[in-house]
Amino acid sequence: MSTSPTGRAASVVVLTMATVFAGMLGPLQSLVNGHLGTALADGHAAALVSFGTGLVLMLIIVLARARTRDAFFRLPGQLLRGEIPRWNFFAGLCGAVIVLSEGVTVGFLGVAIFQTSLISGMVISGVVCDRLGIGVPFKQAMSAPRVAGAILAICATVLVVSPNWSAPHMIALAIMPFVGGLLAGWQPAGNSEVGLLSGSMFVSITWNFLIGFVALGLVYVVRMVVAGAHFTLPGTWWMYFGGPLGLMSIALMALLVRGLGLLLLGLASTAGQLIGSLLLEVVAPAAGSSLHLVTVIGAVVALAAAAIAMIPSRHTAEPVVLAQPAEVRRG
Repeated sequence: MSTSPTGRAASVVVLTMATVFAGMLGPLQSLVNGHLGTALADGHAAALVSFGTGLVLMLIIVLARARTRDAFFRLPGQLLRGEIPRWNFFAGLCGAVIVLSEGVTVGFLGVAIFQTSLISGMVISGVVCDRLGIGVPFKQAMSAPRVAGAILAICATVLVVSPNWSAPHMIALAIMPFVGGLLAGWQPAGNSEVGLLSGSMFVSITWNFLIGFVALGLVYVVRMVVAGAHFTLPGTWWMYFGGPLGLMSIALMALLVRGLGLLLLGLASTAGQLIGSLLLEVVAPAAGSSLHLVTVIGAVVALAAAAIAMIPSRHTAEPVVLAQPAEVRRG
């Protein structure tokens, strides 16, 4: 039985609202990890806790089923054999940078500046990755709307940090999530390839968390040896929810994309991230900070940048030529 146009429209509205909500989980995760970094006085330790909780939860899910368990334990061998380009296996490093920047910067910048800087970097990254054919079947030309979106993204970042021109350390902190956003373009591509190889996105997400956790852990061990850093766990229960919040957002997006498509999903989730960050900035502002008008304007500009950059190119798309990998064991 086909769905009527009215029913379809109502369905899209409901799914869009759900996607906005899913996008709002991102700023909430940033807030939790920011408070965790402040409580531990160590953003690096906060990132370890966030990745660790997410990893434990994903391991419980993946190891409970024989199929996903076997697929997960095959990945190290597939990495060594180079069954897909090896860089795909290390997409979790990008997530580690973003979560680390949450623990280090959110307590000083606030959620709104952090999210706007992050999204602005992601817009530029998306335009560049589409042009180079990273994670997409067809390359997208550098059309005028896409270039305009990238320029607007830079303007959005400048706007949100402009109240802090007199505090160079704040500008430096704002650059960290921006760089994380720039790196984020290839993370979905890597996760997708690992998901196809293993036959399960749950396995891919677990591997993503494992790589990020191991990388953060190794660097922290070096800090303990060289600088005498001491790892402690937070005593407040809700500070352990950074990882699960991120997982919830990922799961919701995976479900919602089938009903909305990538374009509308991207716009709605970006809107949710920015709306959520502004609301949290009002409800739970960073210590010693206040919500500036230019921050709100910057968030709106970032949303406009995302919308413009998502406009498909009118030029003929160039297919991405992939190197033939070694025989893939999908068992």
